Amino acid sequence: MDFFKTIKTPSEGIFKDKGSKFLAFAYPFENENEVKNIIEPLRKEHFKAVHFCYAYRIGLDKNNYRINDDGEPSGSAGRPILNVLLSKEITNILVVVVRYWGGTLLGVPGLINAYKSATEEAILSAEIIEKTINEVYQITFAYVQMNNVMKVVKDFDLKIRNQQFDNQCVMKIEFRQSIGLQVLGRLKKIEVESLQTV
Repeated sequence: MDFFKTIKTPSEGIFKDKGSKFLAFAYPFENENEVKNIIEPLRKEHFKAVHFCYAYRIGLDKNNYRINDDGEPSGSAGRPILNVLLSKEITNILVVVVRYWGGTLLGVPGLINAYKSATEEAILSAEIIEKTINEVYQITFAYVQMNNVMKVVKDFDLKIRNQQFDNQCVMKIEFRQSIGLQVLGRLKKIEVESLQTV
């Protein structure tokens, strides 16, 4: 598999139970260092809320995730959010659920249901897209090999990210991971000067 499902743009969902409000905010997400930059504005905007629980998942490895219960009973918030992402097979996504206290205890089963339901609402209102997993290579070749290289680019419909033509030419190409062996095999056959992953 060289593709994955994610969301195109941020989306929101809401779930209410016994006076408590659970606002879910879903974001396309690729960098773990961004969590704080996303949650801080939510904390300022929803300063009367009591919990900011979240889960994110990155890449195709089911072990590349993080959950945070932010003071809710262990396993009652972050884990249900993550379980929705896993069941919908979505990755490169962060979901933050902001809870406003309604005055009534929901108990752990109630919390699990609330965090799960709010997350599902946010995912339902999102546009889910498929993205391919791509590789980027830089190739260096003599100008006289230009036609051979361009034939490979055309045959595999490769994306040229940038290029520089002189006696020695440099080109950055991008392609789906699934055709990588074929592309690299063809380029090695025409004996480009160098071929390295970027």
